[in-house]
Amino acid sequence: MKKKIVAGVLGVFLILTTVVSTTGCSLATSSDKPKETKYKYGKIQIPGKDGSLCGAPIYIAYEKGYFAEEGFDVELISADSETRKVGLNNGNIPMVNGDFQFFPSMEEGVETTVVDKLHNGCIKLVVKKGSKIKTAKDLKGKKIGVDEIGGTPYQVASVWAEENGISAKQEDGQITFLPFSDGNLELQALYKGEIDVAAMWDPLGSVAEKEGKVDTILDISKDAPFNNRACCFLYASTKVLKEKPDEIAALLRAYRKAQDYINQNPDEAVQTIIDGKYSQISDKDLAISLIQSYDYPSYAERATGKFDVKSDVTYFAKKLNEIKYLKTDGDKFTEQYYAQVDTKEDFDKLAKGDKK
Repeated sequence: MKKKIVAGVLGVFLILTTVVSTTGCSLATSSDKPKETKYKYGKIQIPGKDGSLCGAPIYIAYEKGYFAEEGFDVELISADSETRKVGLNNGNIPMVNGDFQFFPSMEEGVETTVVDKLHNGCIKLVVKKGSKIKTAKDLKGKKIGVDEIGGTPYQVASVWAEENGISAKQEDGQITFLPFSDGNLELQALYKGEIDVAAMWDPLGSVAEKEGKVDTILDISKDAPFNNRACCFLYASTKVLKEKPDEIAALLRAYRKAQDYINQNPDEAVQTIIDGKYSQISDKDLAISLIQSYDYPSYAERATGKFDVKSDVTYFAKKLNEIKYLKTDGDKFTEQYYAQVDTKEDFDKLAKGDKK
């Protein structure tokens, strides 16, 4: 009886030893293998809920899976300009789209670098239908509505006025700027005569124009001194650019896929934006015409070598320096705050449809 018990215990011991040995070997092998993940760069946040039509590449890159293809699990967030600046500074937000409103902030210490162009003009100055205000010279003594003092519509109106001999400096009293946090309230103030001009982001001004309620006196996608120039740029966190340049390069590839898609398929792009309720516009034909006016660059256009982001940065830096919104000379500003990122893209091949 004792022999049987001993034999049984020995058998159990041998079985347990085999199981443990086999399991241990299996665990060791498993731990030696890197864990596979769908997203190379993990989860990131990108501001993409401001309702602007011109943020189309963000919506398209998200909906078409271009961010995911490049290794990002993207969460689109709402973020005002201050939130964007803080995120860029600490690297929590690796990239944002923004206009030359960011330029003075960069001088003031916001750690960000211009790395590409997003699109051309998306701001209009509009007046009430039938207004006698037609040109920049007519702005003298007028009240101009803007989204914020120092914002891009404010700067656009200021540059246009200054280039035509009208001082935009508040202390000179030739123009009065009034801020409105809501574009619809700005339009209502225009209709009521509380302001004379509304400097606005698309699509509100364009919608009001199509409805016959306003006249456009400046369209920066068509009119000097802004035409054929970038309105909005892509800004990378300088921290992320220095520490993880491959991550910034991957993000740029995702944006460029979206830009090319929009350029080639404006109808489908707009439908995606409308279906996703990304922008406050339901007039598809108007949205398509606006999207096309922004000149999102295609791969074919990039392949020509004429796509010069650097020159647009310098141009607007000089304009802002001339009206004293920037302390730094345009060329020096560009040298300090612009960087060309190597994304390892062959635009010739991409233009021909070779995505490899």
